[in-house]
Amino acid sequence: MADVPFAQTLLQRAFSPSTAESHYNERVIKRPLHIHASSATPSARAVRRRALNERKETAHKRSKNKPRPLSAAQKRKLCLNEIPKEQQKYSIYEPLHALWVGYMREVLGVNGEGRGDGRVYVTPNSSGQMLASADMHGALVNVVRSRCVSRVGLEGIVVRDTRFTFEIITKKNIVKAIPKEHTILRFEIPLPTKEGQEAPKALVFEINGEHFQTRAPDRANRKFRMHYQPDI
Repeated sequence: MADVPFAQTLLQRAFSPSTAESHYNERVIKRPLHIHASSATPSARAVRRRALNERKETAHKRSKNKPRPLSAAQKRKLCLNEIPKEQQKYSIYEPLHALWVGYMREVLGVNGEGRGDGRVYVTPNSSGQMLASADMHGALVNVVRSRCVSRVGLEGIVVRDTRFTFEIITKKNIVKAIPKEHTILRFEIPLPTKEGQEAPKALVFEINGEHFQTRAPDRANRKFRMHYQPDI
């Protein structure tokens, strides 16, 4: 008699010989055996690539959770670009003007470190481009010419420089928006005074507002030409 398989012998202890043989043939011999292929040890390059992909997925998930930036219309609706009423005071921005004067002295090179004779020459060719690319926040400007006659004589400190307007705070604690187009503005830069010497005259500049209808970094790469405007 042929040798009976060990698994069938164990089944015969619990079932009849015919039932044990049936279970052995249907549930043991014909049962599929799932074998998982063993993976090789990943290389260092594969490990780095996997870590990089995981970081990208994590960063992508974080970016989805971030709120979307507000649009220009939403900012206007929330009044985020407006100066609060309690901060519309001329005295608040006087220190800003003092800082701006020091900044402009450094830009033009008139902060007391000039030639050997102590003189510094400021000309349109040497300083015009630097002046055009300077930041105007804090400048004390005065409207000297404008197509709108009612704006002539307005004076105040620039508190906001937009693409098409200068927003100034006047000494009467009122915020005014001055369009840059068709407007000529004047401002002064006091020169430093040395001990024992008479105070020198301040440098006076007049700028065409149309030349400032871009951001300060963009103005640095532009070339400006002098032209006469009979309408102002």
